[in-house]
Amino acid sequence: MKQYLELCEKVLYEGKTKNDRTGTGTISYFGAQMRFDLNNGFPLLTTKKVHLKSVIYELLWFIKGDTNIKYLVDHNVRIWNEWPYEKFKKSEDFKGETIDEFVAKIKEDETFAKKHGDLGPVYGKQWRNFGINEYHVDQLKSVIDEIKKNPYSRRLIVCAWNPLEVDQMALPPCHSLFQFYVNDGKLSCMLYQRSADLFLGVPFNIASYALLTMMVAKVCHLQLGEFVHTLGDVHIYNNHLEQIHKQLTRIPRPLPKMKINRETENIEDFIYEDFELIDYNPYKGIKGKVAV
Repeated sequence: MKQYLELCEKVLYEGKTKNDRTGTGTISYFGAQMRFDLNNGFPLLTTKKVHLKSVIYELLWFIKGDTNIKYLVDHNVRIWNEWPYEKFKKSEDFKGETIDEFVAKIKEDETFAKKHGDLGPVYGKQWRNFGINEYHVDQLKSVIDEIKKNPYSRRLIVCAWNPLEVDQMALPPCHSLFQFYVNDGKLSCMLYQRSADLFLGVPFNIASYALLTMMVAKVCHLQLGEFVHTLGDVHIYNNHLEQIHKQLTRIPRPLPKMKINRETENIEDFIYEDFELIDYNPYKGIKGKVAV
């Protein structure tokens, strides 16, 4: 993952100090791109351990069209918990519960989860039910159908940024648009990410969209091409500087391989157990606090 480390150095040494919505403060750089040939291994960061279980369950959650954290909580995936918890703390139902107590209630109480676990019309809703009122489209299904019928189309786009619903989302989509590209029987994907948390978010995003590309290639009977990651405001939070510097002292190890153990033409058929990561040998994980 030399590409990732090179981007870390670029942001550190060419980026500018910038305030942000969370009040944490960042070093920010505008406009960057990384390319990953998916035939050279699965692009999962090796300079720190990435929690692949969370990546896979989150992606399956998007594909389901789900927007409630209960599915994630039920599988012990914590990556979205802070946003509904912050909203819950402002509600009349809040009685001083810790975030762990909040998550336990989401897991155990369907009614509570329905009321306080939903994030609004975030990624899953936009991928599978984009629109408003009676007008909507299943973007993901439409794109996969189009790849099968007309693979050379230049309109193979899924957009998570819905201006009519952004203000209803717990967090407006950071990875906001992706486009598929087919040539020589190979499927590639380019993601545009408007806002990129380089330490915590970007390693997840790389793995997630690489895996999504593999899944779509599988159901469309195509070989693998590239994952191209285009980033707008790419930033390092001030409370992640030590973690980034620590990674830069580590020499990247060989990439693992990802095997998908299911043959299907329906992307909704995939389950967590279908994915097998082979030869992943990362350095130890590095903790960092998410900026909410």
